[in-house]
Amino acid sequence: MKTKIHAAAGVVALITVSAFWLSTATAELLGDTAAIATVKNCVLAGMAVLIPAMIIAGASGFSLGKGWKSPVVARKKWRMRIIAANGLLVLVPSAFLLSSFAAAGRFDNFFMIVQTIELVAGATNIALLSLNMRDGLSLRRKPLRLTAPAR
Repeated sequence: MKTKIHAAAGVVALITVSAFWLSTATAELLGDTAAIATVKNCVLAGMAVLIPAMIIAGASGFSLGKGWKSPVVARKKWRMRIIAANGLLVLVPSAFLLSSFAAAGRFDNFFMIVQTIELVAGATNIALLSLNMRDGLSLRRKPLRLTAPAR
């Protein structure tokens, strides 16, 4: 059961971060300031989904990986630490700042710098979450058993 909860939380986190990133990039490239402001407000509101999903994925993952000596599990743990730090130190503060700037109609150079940093940090988390998902799936697969052909 814990494995299914971990997998579901990881999928929700990956889809949410991807949706934030795609919405932001699309609004920046194709939208007007109203669209950008709407996306920034939605990203901030979406933290109510993302943060619990990340906490559940991280906590269940550390619990599932406890005692494992596998290099795959060690890589997943290492990536999760980067994902969490990236989220707490870059993405969450950026979401608050950009939402407040957008609400005030402040789309200046500082907004664009923070937006760029947020997009890079988001892309990094998407890549790391995807690698963790790949490695998690590889841990669930049955290893191939090499046997001699029957004679």
